[in-house]
Amino acid sequence: MTGIGAGLRRFLIGLPFIWLMVFFLLPLAIVAAISFAESADSIPPFKLIWTMANYRALCSGCLGAYTNSLALAALATALCLLVGYAIAFAIARTPGVWRQLLLFLVMLPFWTSFLIRVYAWIAILQPSGLINRLLLASGVIEAPLPLLYNGFSVTLGLVYSYLPFMILPLYGSLSRLDESLVEAAADLGARPRRVFLDVILPLSLPGIAAGCLLVFIPAVGEFVIPDLLGGPGTLMVGKMLWQEFFDNVDWPAAAAVAMALVALLTVPLLLAQRFLEREGAA
Repeated sequence: MTGIGAGLRRFLIGLPFIWLMVFFLLPLAIVAAISFAESADSIPPFKLIWTMANYRALCSGCLGAYTNSLALAALATALCLLVGYAIAFAIARTPGVWRQLLLFLVMLPFWTSFLIRVYAWIAILQPSGLINRLLLASGVIEAPLPLLYNGFSVTLGLVYSYLPFMILPLYGSLSRLDESLVEAAADLGARPRRVFLDVILPLSLPGIAAGCLLVFIPAVGEFVIPDLLGGPGTLMVGKMLWQEFFDNVDWPAAAAVAMALVALLTVPLLLAQRFLEREGAA
């Protein structure tokens, strides 16, 4: 029985590793191999000849898309943090019954199709949309504002779409906050601003780190929002991947773009993991 129990234990522990190998490491290895191939007019549309030409082309012609993606994702993450922290703090300080209702409202957008929500912003931001019609009717502006197909609309779409991913981990950290520490700081004469900066904010750093990762990483590779709200002038990595895979049918170039993105995002992931482990140990 002991041998059977040990074998069963090893099998159950090994299942997650098998899952990671089959559905993560193996596809990643295939994409990495294709990134060193050469595009060809065949099925599949590449030949494995192990060339660095795709990465050389990536360095010479695609840096703008990576820079634009990182800048827009960083801006959206910062705005999500500012807005999400205030919302999470308010929810954590709300009585129990209302707290559950507010959390339900935060998660309510997930019940609607992501595409429908993005298309709704097109109707709101376009020249004949709701915002411009209200501003024109009130006399605030004389001509419609260019709210669509630019960096503003992409940033707004990213913040709207990924804000719940910032709020939920922040709420998790703030709801577990030891209120006795806040009361002790106030009893010792600390003003509310000092209490927040010296007690609440440091204790919520794990939630901030987790929320920033959950927003920044998918925002860098986002395709739908830049394509629908950004228009042809907004080029991000996700949109470039789509163009290389489906428009140009250049799988090796697209695989190189994907592998470079994975390498780029590995650094913040490792840094955040080390930070969260250090905070957890403390």
